[in-house]
Amino acid sequence: MSPVRAESRHLLESPRRQLRSVCKTPYRVLDAPELADDFYLNLVDWSSTNVLGVGLGPCVYLWTAHNAAVSKLCDLAPTNDTISSVSWVQKGTTLAIGTLSGRLHIYDANTLQLQRTYQQAHNQRIGAIAWNSHVLSSGSRDRMVHHRDVREATMKPFKRCAGHRQEVCGLKWSGDGGPQAATLASGGNDNKVCIWDLRGSKRAAGLAVGGSGSGRSGGNSSAGEDAGGDAPLWKFHEHTAAVKALAWDPHVSGVLATGGGTQDKHIRFWNTFNGNMLNELDTGSQVCNLIWSLTSHELVSTHGFSSTTAQNQICIWKYPTLNMVASLTGHTHRVLYLAMSPDGETIVTGAGDETLRFWNAFPKKENNEKKESRLDYGRLIR
Repeated sequence: MSPVRAESRHLLESPRRQLRSVCKTPYRVLDAPELADDFYLNLVDWSSTNVLGVGLGPCVYLWTAHNAAVSKLCDLAPTNDTISSVSWVQKGTTLAIGTLSGRLHIYDANTLQLQRTYQQAHNQRIGAIAWNSHVLSSGSRDRMVHHRDVREATMKPFKRCAGHRQEVCGLKWSGDGGPQAATLASGGNDNKVCIWDLRGSKRAAGLAVGGSGSGRSGGNSSAGEDAGGDAPLWKFHEHTAAVKALAWDPHVSGVLATGGGTQDKHIRFWNTFNGNMLNELDTGSQVCNLIWSLTSHELVSTHGFSSTTAQNQICIWKYPTLNMVASLTGHTHRVLYLAMSPDGETIVTGAGDETLRFWNAFPKKENNEKKESRLDYGRLIR
């Protein structure tokens, strides 16, 4: 005689799945004097060899995680220059450093030696750098993305990409190899996201983009805008503020997450194979950074200015449900910098409050095979 149907009763009586607990306090806080409170810079990166590189004013410091040793890599004060971006090569001890004057320096962190300098890599500051093996890509306030092969003696880039009308503030290569290895995402102060394929594959100009798997239209995306020259493979127009935050899903090929600034506050997810928007999430705050977990299908976002009471927070989201797993607070300024340890368990955040905070964000990597099919990890195949 129960008014509850058998299916509902079964659901109610089944044990609730335990939510993953995330420690809400950082396990380590480091002082970072002169860590710039500038949305357009990228001053923190964590290497595959477990060394954190941090740009503080004219200097770059290296913090070795296993023994907490600190060393100064370089000081540009004598040249009147300031660090604007740092980026480690995917595997190894090579660190690329971009500056406000448009110079690009490459250092070997093992020997603390300067390997080479591109004196006029760009006409203006270099806010974003990304590596793809021996290819070093840099994005600048001069609106250009330049690609250099660091094995070649020439100072000139082998390719230039002009897809943005304002400063390029985000740059991310997909994956660590595989079929998407030649795909680059760039985000700009013009609110646009461009997807580049350096292998030169182009789509016909004016190609229409259909609806996405989530039922939303990708109609604001465009492909191969100009027939001449190197046009982006895709250009996404949905964001309404600068796009600095870019992250390729390590679990699903061709899935890109992008985050918009103060006037936008959205994280959007794209299928870069067909140009469709898969999903979007209104976070209520300026999105400063995004990074995917290596050990679980989750995404970290860091935030700044907000229209609500919560601001300067660090959020962890489950994908593809986009349910919030945890919200971490502690920074008193915008959380402009984010990096992840090579084992994928720890994240470090940096802010204009001149601190670096280390959080135990993710579980250890499981050795046993994942339960979900590797063929369709995110259940994106329809």
